[in-house]
Amino acid sequence: MTHPDSGRPGILIGLIVVQTLCAAFFLWDVFIDIQFLGADAAFNLHIAIESMAVLALTSAIIVEARFLLRLLARKAHLESQVSIAAGAFHDIMLAHFDAWGLTPSERDVALFVIKGLSIAEAAALRGSAEGTVKSQLNAVYRKAGVSGRSALLGLLIDDLVSAPLIAPASSAHAPR
Repeated sequence: MTHPDSGRPGILIGLIVVQTLCAAFFLWDVFIDIQFLGADAAFNLHIAIESMAVLALTSAIIVEARFLLRLLARKAHLESQVSIAAGAFHDIMLAHFDAWGLTPSERDVALFVIKGLSIAEAAALRGSAEGTVKSQLNAVYRKAGVSGRSALLGLLIDDLVSAPLIAPASSAHAPR
């Protein structure tokens, strides 16, 4: 699934390219004007303004390109951190399932409920009756020592938040 903002770097790159073309045009125009005017070009207001425009556009292009590269690096770093957190959550979940002694069916039902599916949706995915899924879900709650879906999720999230996340070795080079 793509994020709605995933096309924005392309838009920014496109704008930087347009600015680069404009700067190139102004630079070309300055050189043509200097060749045409010769020695008088040093005192020409038109050439001075175009030269300032080239300088401003070039500076903006450099700043925007560096900013875009930093944003892309930060995005990659954050995506890596989310992946680490998702993996840690999955590990915590499986460890609890083992500690609670859940059966394979109860594990499936617990996963579906944690993902936010309704009992009817979980039953349809498992090919079971809703009553069976409710019974398995009640067994999960009993074994976990919680009263319901939100308490089950809260228990798992609490363990995730209290456990330190270990960053991969490559994170030493991540942007700050």
